Amino acid sequence: MTRVDYYNDPNAPKANSIAVAVSAFIQDDDGRILMIRRTDNDLYSIPGGQLELGETLAQAAVREVQEETGVTCTVLAVIGLYSNPNHVIAYDDGEVRQEFSICFRASPTGGSLRGSEESREVQWVSPDKIDDLNIHDSIRLRIRHALSGDQEVFFT
Repeated sequence: MTRVDYYNDPNAPKANSIAVAVSAFIQDDDGRILMIRRTDNDLYSIPGGQLELGETLAQAAVREVQEETGVTCTVLAVIGLYSNPNHVIAYDDGEVRQEFSICFRASPTGGSLRGSEESREVQWVSPDKIDDLNIHDSIRLRIRHALSGDQEVFFT
């Protein structure tokens, strides 16, 4: 399935569903950020995905990171809550989703980098190289919030 993210785009299609999603901002001991290159839109992103029935938000983040990257992690804190109705995701099956996304700060605990059906590339990226990657503005916002050092939870 392919997707197109619209962010503050007046020509974006109207949302017809809402989903709870999580993402995880993870840095290694050298301060590098765990990044994936998505298979559905070819953009770089921090790992994440949808909450599944029967799991907590933190469990969803841990599962998504492991599934998409091969890295195991522990959730440490909430970075932000993102629910901007001007960010919609259109899928090729006709769904146009507004996400309610919780971004967590997490710490790697093990595993080894590997791709998946959802991530064609997985790598640790130095913060000074983030601007070189093709990243959607909604994910750049999360990364900016995570790197800000602010301890308050961001929300949009």
